[in-house]
Amino acid sequence: MTARRALACLVLCVSAIAGLGSTSVRADEPSYTLLSFDDLNGWAADDMSAALVAFNGTCDLIEGAEWPQLCALAKTGIEARAFFELFFRPVLIEDGTPMLFTGYFEPELDGSRFRTERFRYPLYRKPADLGTRDGYFTRREIEAGALAGRGLELVWVDDPVELFFLQVQGSGRIRFADGSGMRVGYAAANGHPYRSIGQELVRRGVFDIHQVSAQVIRTWVRNNPYEGAELLRSSPSFVFFREYRNLGSATGPIGAMNRPVSAMRTVAVDPAYTPLGAPVWIEKSGGLNRLMVAQDKGSAIKGAQRADIFFGSGDAAGEAAGTIKDGGRMVVLLPIQTAYALCEDVSG
Repeated sequence: MTARRALACLVLCVSAIAGLGSTSVRADEPSYTLLSFDDLNGWAADDMSAALVAFNGTCDLIEGAEWPQLCALAKTGIEARAFFELFFRPVLIEDGTPMLFTGYFEPELDGSRFRTERFRYPLYRKPADLGTRDGYFTRREIEAGALAGRGLELVWVDDPVELFFLQVQGSGRIRFADGSGMRVGYAAANGHPYRSIGQELVRRGVFDIHQVSAQVIRTWVRNNPYEGAELLRSSPSFVFFREYRNLGSATGPIGAMNRPVSAMRTVAVDPAYTPLGAPVWIEKSGGLNRLMVAQDKGSAIKGAQRADIFFGSGDAAGEAAGTIKDGGRMVVLLPIQTAYALCEDVSG
């Protein structure tokens, strides 16, 4: 296929791609455009080797009959660029909503295995009765003591603001005074919707939308303790955690595929449009053109052109991730037969 030539396809046979919607056509269904690698800005300049390593980490978990053979080929020592160009084709999936890239990271918090005067804010394990009753406890009710006395405290931290952001990120590292640490990750949620506290500050007239960032929120909550605590409670969602005992310090946190994710090579996507484990090419406004792997998902990541880039662990990664709110384009790499069959069935 020549550069800039594309086939725009409305979905009729989305069953050709595992997990991508239904087989009936509705006005709001996504469109699919088959591209060539020449259409991808910066494709020739990217080092694909790190992307291939990330891809191999979760390839065996991808759903679909086309993937096992590709996964076997990926582990033969084949050169990374040759692998992706020989066995995949780029597909642009759009649903009418502009692209939005954001960033996430793995926070590091100071903590204690026991409650102290300083460390008095708990991370909770998943309660046994979660899901057995309608309308589980809200954040406000849990913070008021609804789970106290049940032995669910996993670890204690000293900063309620960082604890809130840890729940938003879904995974983190806890540092203890003796130099040891704990890796924690998402176990479950209470079933209530997450409400953006940044948007709530805008709604209240405290900030304009362009002023809001993670650091701005942290500073405002700390400078306004009572109002800040109430702001955090305005989101009724609450996340429960589990400890990961066998993750090395150099390993990324566990993502939605129950495998470690990779800094600057993992993106969280909406699995309704993009198969988890698939390679994706991102072109982010501001200058980041790179092959990544769709290895994670999130409750706020909804839509065909929506992605959250994993920036890594610690404060520096958090500062970088917190500044990302950019447009651009995301293109999914699909097995050749899947990419062509999708369009051929529509056009035929």
